Amino acid sequence: MLTIASRLDVMNRLGRAMADPTRSRILLTLLEGPGYPAELARELGLTRTNVSNHLACLRGCGLIVATPEGRRTQYETADPHLAVGMRQLLEAVVAVDEGAPCLDVDCECHA
Repeated sequence: MLTIASRLDVMNRLGRAMADPTRSRILLTLLEGPGYPAELARELGLTRTNVSNHLACLRGCGLIVATPEGRRTQYETADPHLAVGMRQLLEAVVAVDEGAPCLDVDCECHA
C-alpha cells in the first residue's frame, strides 16, 4: 500500500516527466507500444542524443524500462497501470481560468 509520502513521490516523478514537452511526446509515443531511440528520434523529429537524454530521465523517474536486444535497446512503459492511468489522464477535462495569468515564464502564452 502506498503511503502519502510514496504517493507524493509518484506525483512528483510524473510531474517532472511531463513538465517537458519532449518527454511528454516520448511518453505519448511509448503509450502506443515499445520503441527504439533511433525510431523515436525519426518519428518525433529529434536527434538521437536528445531522445537518449530524455529516455534516461524517464527511466530515472521510473516511468519507462529498457530491455537490451543485442546492439539495440527497446523502451516501454514500466507498468501497464501507468499506461492506463496516462490514457485516463488524457481523457480528463482540465479547467483553465482564461483570466488568470500564466506564472510559467517558459509557457507559450508569453510568446
